[in-house]
Amino acid sequence: MEICFESTQNFETELAIFSESERTIIVEHLNQYAQLFLTDKATILKKLYHLYPVKQIINDYESTLYSLEITDSIRIILTIDEDTIFDQVIFTLFRIVNKSLALQAYTEVNHLIYSDFMGNQISSPQQNLTQRFYA
Repeated sequence: MEICFESTQNFETELAIFSESERTIIVEHLNQYAQLFLTDKATILKKLYHLYPVKQIINDYESTLYSLEITDSIRIILTIDEDTIFDQVIFTLFRIVNKSLALQAYTEVNHLIYSDFMGNQISSPQQNLTQRFYA
């Protein structure tokens, strides 16, 4: 199975704020976690969190939105989707924030991507994707 990373403009802008050494750690952790997703899901699932019960909000639709712990102070808000037709796992990176801002960022992304399920009309986050790359 192939690993595909997609990132939004928000993610890229926020990533640029971190120091070069922090960015290196972030990229290394993302690559490690992506590989673990393929080989040892149980380990990666320990680092992924639903910050509130999204399932209740979207009528039993299973959410793939998570907060991923990169370090004690850095979180990535992302979705992880398995595409069995194209034999790939897609990691869509929406935001990267300090831990104290994770719930706010998670809530904003949740509203953006699940607004149709909640009866709101907001442009698709896919329109904001800036980069797509494969591991």
